[in-house]
Parts: sequence; C-alpha cells; structure tokens
Amino acid sequence: MSIQTLEYPKSTPKNTIRVSALHALAYCPRLFYLEEVEELYTQDAAIFAGRRLHTQLEKSEDEDWEELFLESEELGLRGRLDALRTRDGQVIPYEHKRGRCHRDENKQPQAWESDRLQILAYAYLIEAALGIPIREGRIRYHADNVIVHVPLDDKGRTLVRDAIQQARHLRNSTHRPPVCDNERLCTRCSLAPVCLPEEARLAHNREWQPMRLFPKDDERQVIHILEPGTAVGRTGEQLKITRRGQPVETVPVRQVGQVVMHSFSQISTQALHFCLAQGIGVHFISGGGRYIGSFDTRQGSIQRRIHQYEALTNSHTCLELARKLVSCRGQGQRKFLMRGQRRLKVTSAKLKSAIAQMKAVLKQVPKAQSIDSLLGLEGNLAASYFGSLPCLIAEGVAPELHFSGRNRRPPKDRFNALLSFGYALLIKDVMNAILTVGLEPALGFYHQPRSQASPLALDLMEIFRVPLVDMPVMASINKSQWDQKVDFEVRGVQVWLSDCGRKKLVGLYERRKEESWKHPATGYSLTYRRLLELEVRLLEKEWMGEGGLFGQLVLE
Repeated sequence: MSIQTLEYPKSTPKNTIRVSALHALAYCPRLFYLEEVEELYTQDAAIFAGRRLHTQLEKSEDEDWEELFLESEELGLRGRLDALRTRDGQVIPYEHKRGRCHRDENKQPQAWESDRLQILAYAYLIEAALGIPIREGRIRYHADNVIVHVPLDDKGRTLVRDAIQQARHLRNSTHRPPVCDNERLCTRCSLAPVCLPEEARLAHNREWQPMRLFPKDDERQVIHILEPGTAVGRTGEQLKITRRGQPVETVPVRQVGQVVMHSFSQISTQALHFCLAQGIGVHFISGGGRYIGSFDTRQGSIQRRIHQYEALTNSHTCLELARKLVSCRGQGQRKFLMRGQRRLKVTSAKLKSAIAQMKAVLKQVPKAQSIDSLLGLEGNLAASYFGSLPCLIAEGVAPELHFSGRNRRPPKDRFNALLSFGYALLIKDVMNAILTVGLEPALGFYHQPRSQASPLALDLMEIFRVPLVDMPVMASINKSQWDQKVDFEVRGVQVWLSDCGRKKLVGLYERRKEESWKHPATGYSLTYRRLLELEVRLLEKEWMGEGGLFGQLVLE
C-alpha cells in the first residue's frame, strides 16, 4: 500500500498537540509544561544517541519503510511517525526506542506507559487524518531487540483523547505542576538540570538528601577576543578567528560556550546568527574593561518572564529577596576578612573592629523595612569591608599595588583596576546565566536601572564578587603575580590594565571559575561556572513556590 508523505507547515496552529508532547505528559506533567509552555529544551547524550538511531533507520534499505508527518485538527493532534509498514494488508505504525522495554511480574516484555500512549496516539492520528483503520502499533526496543505489540481499541482511543484534554488544560495554565512523586524518573529526565526536582524537594523538606542531577561542568571554552582589530566569523561548523599578522584560527562550535569581544574586535552577522542557533553567549567589553552588553540568545521562555514580572513587581517579594542578597554578600565579605585575619602574624585592630562592626550591621538586615534602609546597611557593610581590606595585603608587596579604599571609574590605583575589570568579567558571566535560564535581566529586585548593566545582573553578581573576584585578586597580589609597570598603564590619575594585564587577569578569572565549591544548601559540589547558572535557577524557584535555597552561597 502506498501512502503519501505529508509535511505540516512550520506555522502549525496552536490548537493541535504534538504526539511527542503526549509522551512527555505521560512521563511527567511537569516535563510537558516545561517543554510546551515554557519552551525549554535540552540536548543531552541520550537525545543525540536517539537521533543517531533514527538517522541509521532512515538509511535502511527496507522497501516498505515510510516516514510520515500528519496532523488532525479534529482530533487535536500532530506528529512525525518513526516508521509505517504494511503487514498482511494491515498498516502498522512503528516507534523505535534505544532503551529496554518494561517487564511485567512474569518477565514478559511490555511497553512503558509513556511509550504506550505515544504509539496509541500515532495509531489514532493515522485513523483520524487518513481514514485508515489501524488495529495496533508496535514499539521496537533496540537495547534488548524486542518488539512490543500495542492494540488500538476503544479504551486506547479514550486514553489518547483524555491525554489531549489534559495537555490542553496544562497548556492554558499559568501554574507549573509540582515535581513527580517518583524521583527515579527524574534521574533519566533530560530536563532535570532545568526543573531542579531534587532542589524542589529539598525546599519543601529540609531533611531531604538530594541527589545531584545538575549537570557537571560545562567544558566548552570561553573565547576572549582581546586584540583590537580581530575578526570573528563563521566557516562551516566552526568559528573563524582572524588576528592581525597571525594565521587564521578555527574552533569547532561544539567546543565554544561563550565568545567575549573586547575593545575594538568585530564579529560578523553570520557568526552572530550561528552563535544564536548554537546557544553560545556573545558578550562585549570595552577596551577600558567596562561591561557593555550581551547578545540576547533567549528563544521563547515568555511564561517564565511573566512569572518574574508578577513576582518582582511585588514590593514585599523584592524586599525579602533583597534582604537575602545583602545578607549573603555581607556575610561573604566578613568571612573573607576573618580568613585573612587568621593568616596575619599580628592582628590588626582596624581589621578586628571592622569584623565586629559588620557582625552588628548584619543583625539589622533581616529587620530592614524598605529597600532604602537596606541600601544604607549595605553601604555601611561595604565601607567596613573595603576600608579594612588593605589589611590583608601581605608584607613585601610593592606600595604601588596597595590601595586605600574602593574607587570605580576611572580606577585610581592598580588594585582597583584589577577589581573593576574582574567585576566586568563577572557581570558578563551573570548575564550569560540569566539569558541561559530565560529570565529578564532588566527586571531586578534590589538595584535600580542604570545605563549599562541590567538590574537583575547587578543583583546576582553580589553573591559572587568575593569568591570570584576579590579573593583571587588579593591572592595574586600577595603572590607577587603582577608587574606594576608591564601589566598596568598610568594616565594621569587614572590606572588601567595593559593588554598584557588584561590577558593575565582573564586567565586568572577563568581558572578560578573551574574550581569547585560545595553548595551549603544542596550539599553537592559544583564549579563556579555551574554555580552561576544554578543560583539563577534557585532565584526563579523563589517565586515558583519552591523557594528557600537562594542566596546561601557564603564562605565557610
């Protein structure tokens, strides 16, 4: 029997549900919601392996292989069928699965519930769209080379219709479903790093011992284009980097996580589109080390931003989050000073006084009744911190590398030049995490809008200033890693990093991000690169009914 292959248009009406979405629904309603409503998808090893399997099947020489795209508005379903075969005059839809089948109590092969719903939906869709009677669908589980027969009867059709109805209800809902009761399903779910089911369970039950489902470190490179006049383009599946007077360098796109354009470097439109399609962050930093902006790579995620708008236009919610933020930063600063104090041969009275003063101010933070009062408390904490930070500089460090307090733009000493450029690199990474999660960086809860950096990025970077910038800068100063003449440029009262100095600090900062830190709330260790994204996701949970874990990254 010959069946014409149909391809539904890209502008498919929203009143039909994808069959693969029903598979997600049967697996976990929360997975369905994240994919279909919040438009979040991930590409893990299992997904790529599944694609390879289908590619191999498409190259099969089996003559009765048919690939089918179908849609039925009457049924409310659309989908792309793996295979369609004719056996003894009967049309039979096939689904191919990489894994193993389910076994009943008698060890007989059975379809998993989500797979069963999927093949029934395809069978019913063929009946509705093509008017062909379908008696059954079949699922081949390649891991154990088993074919499971799934009959399509009235009960099966009712199951499909009920699932479509449930899917429509969820798609119109503004509330994300709770995590599923069966935590074993979460260990095999590709969206676990987005859903954070174990962290959600921990938020509701502090006795819960969470498994680590958040992905390991992102091993892709962060490419810094530091040389003025350097051009970044695209060639095939690679990024092409052309530096003046040097051979062209190419980097496979799968090895790139971010591209950071410094000074007067350039990136082509083709390369920008390529980075967007591949989920690669593109960021811009001025020659003076000021963060300029980021290329917005968000696609979809409108529902997530709606929830963010609802939460962060509530003054009470903003105040609660701001208290956590100020407390987190202040405690981190104080712990850093305490660490440094223990290493000093002679205890500094100024340092000891600052630590005591910060402890007293931190007690007032949970009682603050307004953002303005928090700003005052934060100002007091910062004054104590930066006023005593010079006490941590080791003996023997050149006077030119000392500093007497924080000054910003333009930096007036070498220490502040290092801090300013370090903070620019940090806010770039925070922005990258915000865009990866899909939140709106322009809507924060503590900082007010400014001309350059977005408020939410300014909020979140407070958590990481001490561990990612202050600590490595201080350590590098005390280890005599800086050449006061070669690494800096002095222009009147202004001090800037030279090309050599910027390259050195970039290396120092990126190496720091590769170090691990055990999260106090979750109890598992992650690199700072991953912690940046995790903290953004934990922030989102604060207004999704699963809060309580945000703002706890404090030095021990």
